[in-house]
Amino acid sequence: MTSRPRHQAPIRVGVVGLSASGGWAAAAHVPALAGLDGYELRALSASSAESARAAGEKYAVPLSFGSAEELARSEEVDLVVVTVRVPQHLELIRPSIEAGKMVFSEWPLGADLAQTKEMADLAHRKGLLTAVGLQARSAPPLRYLRDLVAEGYVGRVLSTSMLGWGGGWGATYDDSHAYLLDVTSGATLLSIPFGHSVDALAMVLGELREVSGYIENLRPEVTNVTSGAVAAKSAEDQVAVTGVLESGAVAAMHFRGGESRTTGFHWEINGTGGDLVVEADQALWFQGRLRLYGARGGDRTLAELPVPARYQRSLTQWTGRSAEPAYNIAHEYALLRDQITGNLAPDTDGVPDFRHAVRRHGMLEQIREAARSGQRVTLAEQGS
Repeated sequence: MTSRPRHQAPIRVGVVGLSASGGWAAAAHVPALAGLDGYELRALSASSAESARAAGEKYAVPLSFGSAEELARSEEVDLVVVTVRVPQHLELIRPSIEAGKMVFSEWPLGADLAQTKEMADLAHRKGLLTAVGLQARSAPPLRYLRDLVAEGYVGRVLSTSMLGWGGGWGATYDDSHAYLLDVTSGATLLSIPFGHSVDALAMVLGELREVSGYIENLRPEVTNVTSGAVAAKSAEDQVAVTGVLESGAVAAMHFRGGESRTTGFHWEINGTGGDLVVEADQALWFQGRLRLYGARGGDRTLAELPVPARYQRSLTQWTGRSAEPAYNIAHEYALLRDQITGNLAPDTDGVPDFRHAVRRHGMLEQIREAARSGQRVTLAEQGS
């Protein structure tokens, strides 16, 4: 459902958390919006009126507000984009929902399942269009990968394996990421790198049916890279999950805290007739360039598989820019635009919404429970 008349254009966007000092909103959302037709970056809010004015001047945004509440009340904003840290999501998203605005929130949606359900319920009662930043689902290489699997490139899928790094949650931390040390913040190795990755796995291969796993904090003390101070860490730095997909295929995923000295991300899909591999150099692989490789039949050597041009969704301005942080976000915004305007092709799935976030947060809670109990857990569907 959409709260915005289809004839109104462009879609006027207000970003919560856009800072003159940089950050994810500046690196990904601003260039993504600038490189797409149908959007206008109309407003922003920051932690104070002064910082909002500075950001407005830097990014040439006409309206700046000192709070998310003020931005949400503006009649010149159709879509509110929330790009702040996870612990602040509930307090900053609620005013936009109450104001009847469409909301696009970065992932994770909430610090826990209860917060996520609260936001999803509020939006559902208002009949609002919502979206969450699980941008791997919009990445052209993964949409191509899903089609290759569906078309039988590997035959029947027997197993899939993922190996990745977290980027954070290693032996050291800096002041701007100190909040990642606290497991109750909701910004953890399980919720962010693993959460993005398991959502991509489910998009390509289908949902997990049952899981078992280990979630461990093997570095309970970490060092500040600037001051050398030692701080306590309660968040996990190892996530190892095995399970069975609804199709019956076996899945194994292992994510480790810290930076990689080897491959940043490696994903295999193995079947009766072939194999597919996804690789990325960076730990947060869903923010950068992906490489696809495959081999089938009698071919024993993997070959790189270029992504056909049709998966670019006519976003020619993004050709050759897949290494940029804004690339996958731009493709998600393009899908969202088509949903809002009613132009989404019948055979194209849209962006994940708040109800999808409830299902994914519910899965992560059940995986954490499987690790706590040491038992295999059958995953239950989470209602919204």
